[in-house]
Amino acid sequence: MAPRSRPTARQVRLGTELRRLREAAGLKAREVAGLLSSTSAQMSQVEAGFAGVSEERVRRLAAHYACPDDALVDALVAMATDRTHGWWEEFQGVLPPVFLDVAEVEQHATFLREVVITHVPGLLQTPDYARAVFGYMVPELPDSELTPRVEHRMKRRAVIERAPAVPYETIVHEAALRIRVGDRKVTRAQLHRILEETERENITVRVVPFDTDHFAGASAAMMHVGGPLPRLDTVLRDSPSGTAFLDAESQLDRFRKLFRKVEKAALDPARTRDFIHNLAKEL
Repeated sequence: MAPRSRPTARQVRLGTELRRLREAAGLKAREVAGLLSSTSAQMSQVEAGFAGVSEERVRRLAAHYACPDDALVDALVAMATDRTHGWWEEFQGVLPPVFLDVAEVEQHATFLREVVITHVPGLLQTPDYARAVFGYMVPELPDSELTPRVEHRMKRRAVIERAPAVPYETIVHEAALRIRVGDRKVTRAQLHRILEETERENITVRVVPFDTDHFAGASAAMMHVGGPLPRLDTVLRDSPSGTAFLDAESQLDRFRKLFRKVEKAALDPARTRDFIHNLAKEL
C-alpha cells in the first residue's frame, strides 16, 4: 500500500502512540520491524501516520511491547480500523487540511471543554458572526473561500446536536461577548444564540466578567478534546502560525489544570445566563 500523501491528525496520533509504546519498551524501530516482516523505513512511516496498520499488527506490537493496558490497546485498534467517512471530507481540497482535522477530532470526542477570550466559541457561532470573523482576514478572502469556511463551521455543530450529543463545556470571557465582530444586530443575535444553546442538557456556558479579581488567564484559550482514555485526550491551541494539536502527557496535565483554574474564576451557569441576557438588553 502506497504511503499517504498527508495523514490526518488522528492518523498521526495513532502512530505517535505506537512509537511511545515502543520507546517505553526500550526498543528501536529496526528491532521490531522484523516482527511485522517489515523494514525500519516502513515502521517509521507507520509511526508517522503515513502508513496504515491492521488490528492484528497493532495487537502484535502491543504484546511485543508488553503493554499492560488492554483498554489502551483496544482504543488504538479502534483508531487503526476506523473507516468513518465524515461530512468534513466534502471540504477536502476546498479548505486547508487543518479544518478537516479539527472536525474529525471533534467527531470522536467523548467531551469538549473550551476556553475563549476574544471570540465566541466556533461551535456556538451564528452564520453571520462566523462570516464576520472569516471576512476580517488579511488578505481578504474571496467569497469562494469565505462561504465554505462558514459552512464548515456550521456543520461542526453536529457534534453537540446529534444523539447522543457530546458534552460541551465552554468558558467565555466577557470581552468575547462585547467585541462587535459584526454590527449591533449580529452581536445581539449571537448573544441570543448562546442563550438558546444553554438550554441543551449537554451544553454548559460560563462567563468570566471583566471585574473578576485575580484573573490573568488572557492566554488560556484552548479546546480540550476528550479521548476514549485520558491518555488519548488532545488539546487544540490556535496561534498566528496555525492550530497546534498537543498530546504529550505533560501538556495535557498542564491544560487540565489551567482549565480548572479558569473555571474557578467564572460565573456559574445560572448567573452566566443572567449576565448574557443583560448584555443583550444593552444592545
